[in-house]
Amino acid sequence: MMTKLLIVDDEQVGREGLQAILQKGFPELTVEQAKNGKMAVELADSFRPDLILMDIKMPGMDGLEAAEAISGKYPGIKIVMVTAYDTFDYARRALKLGVKDYLLKPSKATEIKKTVGAILEQIGMESRERERSRLREDALERVMPVIETDIVTQLLFDHVHEVHSDELLSWLGVDTGGEVFALSVLMPEGEEKAYATIRDLIRREKAGWVGALYGRQIPIIAFRDQARSYRSQATELARGLLEAAGGHSREGWFVGVGNLCHSLMQVRQSYREALLATPDPTQPVRYRLYTDKPESGAANSILDYPDKRWERHFFEQIRVGEWDGIRAETLDFLRRCENEGADRLEAQQRVSERLWIASRVLAEMGVEIGTPTFSFQAQDYRQLRAESGSILDRIKQAYAEHLERIKPDTVRRIKQYIAEHSHEDISLEAIGERFELSPFYISKLFKEQVGVNYIDFLTQCRIDKAKKLMSDPARSLKEITFEVGYHDPNYFSKVFKKMCEISPTEYRKALLGGRS
Repeated sequence: MMTKLLIVDDEQVGREGLQAILQKGFPELTVEQAKNGKMAVELADSFRPDLILMDIKMPGMDGLEAAEAISGKYPGIKIVMVTAYDTFDYARRALKLGVKDYLLKPSKATEIKKTVGAILEQIGMESRERERSRLREDALERVMPVIETDIVTQLLFDHVHEVHSDELLSWLGVDTGGEVFALSVLMPEGEEKAYATIRDLIRREKAGWVGALYGRQIPIIAFRDQARSYRSQATELARGLLEAAGGHSREGWFVGVGNLCHSLMQVRQSYREALLATPDPTQPVRYRLYTDKPESGAANSILDYPDKRWERHFFEQIRVGEWDGIRAETLDFLRRCENEGADRLEAQQRVSERLWIASRVLAEMGVEIGTPTFSFQAQDYRQLRAESGSILDRIKQAYAEHLERIKPDTVRRIKQYIAEHSHEDISLEAIGERFELSPFYISKLFKEQVGVNYIDFLTQCRIDKAKKLMSDPARSLKEITFEVGYHDPNYFSKVFKKMCEISPTEYRKALLGGRS
């Protein structure tokens, strides 16, 4: 980038002399001249110089007045005063205006080049730092969606490590103690492109965070708007999400909304409620709040909707693959319905809802089984039990086939991939695409087999690499920060200290024996 210099002097000989000396010493300079203070102020607007050499004694607006006007409008412009008056009063006024230096008339060419050269070097350093800051901001802007989807994944399906939670959440500009609720958006097959539309809507409205698309489901964490009631906000958001699919058929779309919770660390339960609020999507209604789930009117009826303990138990059974237990409990439920004389159609509806929930939870793991439905309306409980058992057997088979497809060394290969790409902006979503697995299932699989969250492993890889780079005294800590995959030196320092119980500076000093 060309550096722009403005020379201001009422004497043409003085202007021409300075320009000749400086363009010979610094041929990359672009130079303009002004013969008085008023013209200098005007050129500051149009020419936008990086540096001004300003004569003090000029008719009309003198150099100090012009410097004051320019500095007030463009504080980044560097100004060097040029004067034949080496007095304390001038120097004091110039310092107040932020003038960088001054040259006495007449000055030797070497002195002029030395003074201007030092300031040009400062301008160059500041320009490079601005460019680095811009690149960091651009990188952070690009990584924000990665941070967002990963945090949603970890909050709803795993956990956010304490090393990262506060910092990552502060980057995303959210109070971890604020009220939130979860939504689950189900889209019909073939409408996956609407994911980007929904994500853009939530970000534009700053209404929450959107997780990675899995199967045909989109998890969303919504921020509580204290200016409205929870019901009003949740209903409006659900309708807005359905509208975001504008022009699409509403058939197959559904939004389930979980209850309000008091912090992000409790939002997993709200997401489960959002799933439970979602009935079979063939129903005419297109959204439902968990609080609106119907309750049975019969006291202590077998057909009453189950309590939260049973719901948690059912979710865990699905996620760990206890299909024999699920099958036995479902068939036992139908036997008890028959023994108590419960309505057969209502019993079939309850089983349909359980099967539907199972299909939604399995989708988190990448097990696509479609919508499990009864092929006919059972004429008696014997037929209903037989058909329910058959559907559950098919689900169990799909689950087993999914596990069979996962290679035994999958986690080892994922670990290797993370280690080799730790300096990049790695996300669960990207890992999922590479290994053709659900990001949520990868998170679960990694935690179960490695014993730590994938973020913990990624962090350890980065810290280990940073330690190796610190043995090279030629590398600054800022360079190392970016080289190992972080975008903020302060954040890197916090993570390093949390992991190593010592700051990067202290670690390097000990490593290099006091040299740094």
